[in-house]
Amino acid sequence: MNKGMIFFDIDGTLLNHDKALPSSTKKAINRLKDLGHELAIATGRAPFMFEDLRNELGIHTYVSFNGQYVVYNGTPVYTNPLDKDDLFSLTDYAMSNDNPLIYEHYDNMYSNIENHPFIKDGIGSLKISHQPIFDPKFYRENEIYQSLLFCTAEEEEAYREKFSRFEFVRWHEFSMDVLPKGGSKAIGIKSLIQHLNIPMENVYAFGDGLNDIEMLTFVKNSVAMGDAVELVKKAAKYVTKPVDEDGILRGLELVGLLEEKAV
Repeated sequence: MNKGMIFFDIDGTLLNHDKALPSSTKKAINRLKDLGHELAIATGRAPFMFEDLRNELGIHTYVSFNGQYVVYNGTPVYTNPLDKDDLFSLTDYAMSNDNPLIYEHYDNMYSNIENHPFIKDGIGSLKISHQPIFDPKFYRENEIYQSLLFCTAEEEEAYREKFSRFEFVRWHEFSMDVLPKGGSKAIGIKSLIQHLNIPMENVYAFGDGLNDIEMLTFVKNSVAMGDAVELVKKAAKYVTKPVDEDGILRGLELVGLLEEKAV
């Protein structure tokens, strides 16, 4: 087997559900680097939300915003911002329903409603130090790579029907990611491996969430975490243990990436 490129989701994959990095995961990551593999993060998070994790693991290649902002060793290689006119329309409609939005840039996030309980609950669940800046006009003059729409599941279908040029992916009881139509981690990964000329048979991916389904389907050597929902497990070629049961380590052993002969 030639050198592999391995993509890791963050929440529920690299980090456990308390947002902690298991020691076995960190050791496995270091072993992969020692063996010469390329490592990357593939997440719905904005880059500023996982800078500490990148520094801790020494991984500076990533697919962020669910594929809309792709960076290789610190240099952007693919971007796909939301359409401005569509975002204006979404904002107007969401405001009429008292559903707040967060507009995500690569270096910060900006809300159009201040101190909304749905934002507090959703962003609080990520356990990050950053809080959204109240600036309802930020999106008008800046590229937005992903938006967060805060609404209940009962309100969700109306948005899907009205805004067909967006993808909506629920990640929290009160929030959905808003992506360009067709946008996904899979598209971001495809752009990066083409940029690096890495063959598909050498690409691996680990994930656990609904926003990982396209990635796990696209990547041939895909691994779902053991506590993922059945829909996610069915999308993957392999299923490992849950994150807190050494899931990353066991998954890497399962696909043979921690062996000397793998390089």
